Amino acid sequence: MDKNAEKASIESGRTALGIELGSTRIKACLIDEKHIPVAAGEYTWENRLENGIWTYHMEDDVIKGLQSCYADLAANVEKEYGVKLVKTGAIGVSAMMHGYLPFDKDWKQLAEFRTWRNTITGEAAEKLTALFHFNIPQRWSIAHLYQAMLKKEEHLPKLAHLTTLAGYIHYRLTGENVMGIGEASGMFPIDSVVMDYDAAMADQFDRLIGSDYEWKLREVLPKVVCAGEEAGSLSTEGAAFLDPSGTLQAGIPCAAPEGDAGTGMVATNAVRGRTGNVSAGTSDFAMVVLEKAIGVHEELDMVTTPAGLPVAMVHCNNCTSDINAWAGLFKEFAQAAGMELSTNDLYTTLFKAALQGEPDAGGLIPFNYISGEGVTKLDSGRPLFIRTQDAKLSLGNFMRANLMSAMATLAIGMEILTKEEKVEIASLTGHGGYFKTPGVGQRILSAACGSPVSVMESAGEGGPYGMALLAAYRINREEGEALEDYLDKKVFADAKVETLKADDAEIAGFADFLSAYKKALAVEKAAVENVG
Repeated sequence: MDKNAEKASIESGRTALGIELGSTRIKACLIDEKHIPVAAGEYTWENRLENGIWTYHMEDDVIKGLQSCYADLAANVEKEYGVKLVKTGAIGVSAMMHGYLPFDKDWKQLAEFRTWRNTITGEAAEKLTALFHFNIPQRWSIAHLYQAMLKKEEHLPKLAHLTTLAGYIHYRLTGENVMGIGEASGMFPIDSVVMDYDAAMADQFDRLIGSDYEWKLREVLPKVVCAGEEAGSLSTEGAAFLDPSGTLQAGIPCAAPEGDAGTGMVATNAVRGRTGNVSAGTSDFAMVVLEKAIGVHEELDMVTTPAGLPVAMVHCNNCTSDINAWAGLFKEFAQAAGMELSTNDLYTTLFKAALQGEPDAGGLIPFNYISGEGVTKLDSGRPLFIRTQDAKLSLGNFMRANLMSAMATLAIGMEILTKEEKVEIASLTGHGGYFKTPGVGQRILSAACGSPVSVMESAGEGGPYGMALLAAYRINREEGEALEDYLDKKVFADAKVETLKADDAEIAGFADFLSAYKKALAVEKAAVENVG
């Protein structure tokens, strides 16, 4: 589509807007009626560690960041097309998954936002998993809620609404307290037959807490909404909240809010049975859509697609943050040596160096644990770098080791799914910043999983694009048209996809690295216990 046609689409509102509040960036993506991105906006931020809690402040971080991201998008639209962004066809908001955001009846926040990154709910998660005979990860909202109960936190009697970051922003935009089913499945287990919270488990929870509080669980949780269903529209107050300049018009249909796991599935067209995707950025996670039931494993989360199909998820809290820290060190060195490197050139140089390393990284073992990891049963983390006396400390081995470390915990969880549960994966697609340098992260993931890995052109910016697609589906789907059919036929039919598979030496090398990594977990555990 040419620029004049794109301008006409924007002016007439034949577009869909997706906004995602990720861990390090808030990103917006505006797509046209052919699902092609025509404009973007972003805002960089970072979480805070306060009193042992990973959090973001609502006013100073969340709201400021959201409005700044939208303002950046609107400015880019006006600069590129010469028009003001007055309306879109639909809007959808997603955010980092799950966590804990409690409010009273007037929507006054009762406690700090406790993000997915926190590993402070181990006791609650263990007890609820035993009660439900269903794995409850530490980052899930129900685990945070029950842990607060175990600690007898003072705000609980006032609790009226429990939601996630995406759910809260959607409420501010529309006045509707609803939740997309994919994100809802990380708040509390979902019954994929009735497409709602599991009633039997909800009753079990209410019996567990007894009469300690006046509210019942389902009274404080958001209403569950599947992709494409009615989820409200942008209110006058919501338009002013998103765009304080007053340019954006109210009345725009809104898609149900989702988590970044769901938008990643949509952005990679991995919502059909036996498809899977790996999202790799600050955290990394694999999502595999199931066709059969599997057993209970604390390393595997059972969630759903945005359409409600069951999904097995391997989630890891740590992925690229430690790589980013090392990249910053290399940039400082370059500047000290009188060289100026752009961020893109810096990362491209470092990532490509990994392809020159030995298949097993030559005996180098980094741990990228900025925070704890549920898969490896660590409640806290210490970034760590280990090498043997005879290890070859080259740039290639160093970068390959760090890139393999970013996939190591994920590989441990995936072994349970593929080897123990014999789940077949027909296709695996990667997206997120880890895959931005062509052929590098993709090759490391392939070595980790032993299977081909595909990457689409939009690999680096999957989340907001996936949310924009859900917004488009909300207004454009035909009667009875399933999400997977809409994506196959109307979005990805002509998508450009690059697929590759690691060679046998690389696969064997990753296996050797992972074996050494597992043994060295005792060193990481000792560091957690004795350092800091």
